[in-house]
Amino acid sequence: MKKNTLQKVLATAMVGAMAMGTLTGCGSGENTPASNDTPASASQESGSQTQEGGDTAAVPGIEGYTAFADQVTLTIPVYDRGKEGVPAIGTGDNYWEGWLQENFGDKYNIKLEFEPIARGGVLEAYNLLASAEDLPTFLMEYDYPKQAQWVADGFLTTYDLEEFAFIAPTYYQRMVDLNQIQYTTMNDETYFVLAERPYYNTNYTFITWVRMDWLKQVGYDHIPANRAEYVDAMTKIQNAGICAHPAGGSMTTGTAGMDQNYAFRDYPTNEEEWAMYGDYAIPALGWEPNKKLLKEANENYNLGFTDPDFYTIDAATAEANFINGQAYQYSAYISADMPVLKSFYENNPDAELAILVQNNVADTDYGTVPAFRSNNPFGMMIGFSSQATEDEIKAAMMYMEWCTQPENLLTFQWGFEGEHYTLDENGLPVGIADYSGDKVQGFNNNKDYWCVTIEARNAGTIEDMIKASSPKGLPQDFTDDIIENYYQQVAAWEKGWVPTDCMFATDIPAVGEYQGALLTLYAELRDALVMCDPAKFDALYEESAKKYADAGYSEIAQQRLDALKNGLSSRMK
Repeated sequence: MKKNTLQKVLATAMVGAMAMGTLTGCGSGENTPASNDTPASASQESGSQTQEGGDTAAVPGIEGYTAFADQVTLTIPVYDRGKEGVPAIGTGDNYWEGWLQENFGDKYNIKLEFEPIARGGVLEAYNLLASAEDLPTFLMEYDYPKQAQWVADGFLTTYDLEEFAFIAPTYYQRMVDLNQIQYTTMNDETYFVLAERPYYNTNYTFITWVRMDWLKQVGYDHIPANRAEYVDAMTKIQNAGICAHPAGGSMTTGTAGMDQNYAFRDYPTNEEEWAMYGDYAIPALGWEPNKKLLKEANENYNLGFTDPDFYTIDAATAEANFINGQAYQYSAYISADMPVLKSFYENNPDAELAILVQNNVADTDYGTVPAFRSNNPFGMMIGFSSQATEDEIKAAMMYMEWCTQPENLLTFQWGFEGEHYTLDENGLPVGIADYSGDKVQGFNNNKDYWCVTIEARNAGTIEDMIKASSPKGLPQDFTDDIIENYYQQVAAWEKGWVPTDCMFATDIPAVGEYQGALLTLYAELRDALVMCDPAKFDALYEESAKKYADAGYSEIAQQRLDALKNGLSSRMK
């Protein structure tokens, strides 16, 4: 399957005036070493950057950084995921925020402040900050539609790509090497900087564990490989008195990303439908794949697999239910230290877990193939606040470049050798479980801080990375299964079963107008559809789809289709 690429209208002028060949790597798509090649036009003086010794000729990158004459405040957004056991954000007693201040901020007379952003309410958080004229210096998000909305709302300012290439040459050159320059613009204006996402066409770090011991108790020597086997296994688990509601369940949160229907689509997918309905940020109520997904959810509920009180169960309770033996499966991002799995084994010392490897995904009577969503071919999209000063934006660019330097990134991601990690025989870091000192890292090894430059820890081969990041200190070792899952996901991508969502080179105004209300409405309609009498499902679905369309979804779909037809979007091929 070919990577989706934006049309020429998305591309910037590619910094055509650059005379020193910085674009020679464009289109390679490989993780090639970054260079410090600099556009000739960047030899102009640039704010706080001058050669040591006061020469008038400027020096690109970190070697040219000097302290700002007047202190500059850099406000950094950090996802607040509400996870216990990780340092609080912006409280003054977070070791890693202090480490950043000491090693980066103090050196350049930059005062660092950290703004917690609720992961489940990103749009609301930024809207409130914008209203208070208190936006952080840069805004970060994984989703193109949110960034497009912020452009339309005036939250973001344009920036000079040549200036960025001068201040952050390592970061810039990596964008060139990874063919990301094409994603930096909207409406022919340069707004975005793109972080790296290694292995973006897989979701290998997100793993689902299932109760293999339960399956064995009811006669299965493998994870159910299709819908019929899944129904049979869950029914036998119920009848054996092992678990009353093995599928567990949790409330519909009304947030972007819920109910991804990729496994229920036909492949190849109709391109117009892909553009209109394929985006994962707003559930596609009314599209046939969504109907199939909810019909299966309705069956699971009426068969008793789903906890009848699912609509009252929050994420923490769902996690506790798995730990306490009240759910068949659990999904999470992997890391060397996973307290939830340790707690599980403490409560269930004789249990056996297995990983739901991609080719073993329990498919559905309604689905087609074991498909899933490809990530964007970039990590975080970063835009600079329209409320920030020029010096604040320069400080943000300096921060991004500093975080990209290998020695800084190594410490930020892995911690300190001997405390947080050891080195293996190849000199690669391997995380140590059960760290309990005063340098406890934030969620997923500080990810919500260093994701400004890269989406995952990247050291050595994919096998090396999985070996380092797989859960440690458990009765079972899942490393080989996680590696197998990675290669099965690559195989699915090569078959065309791992689509990337359509991205638009123009604002879709209806998204900003209706998305929040639609997410809330969808949660309400979805719960009713899941819990209704199966005989009434089809009629209720049609009624719900009309209500959803009338609430703004039809307008969103039409504007997306118009953008596709006008050449203002990516294409499937």
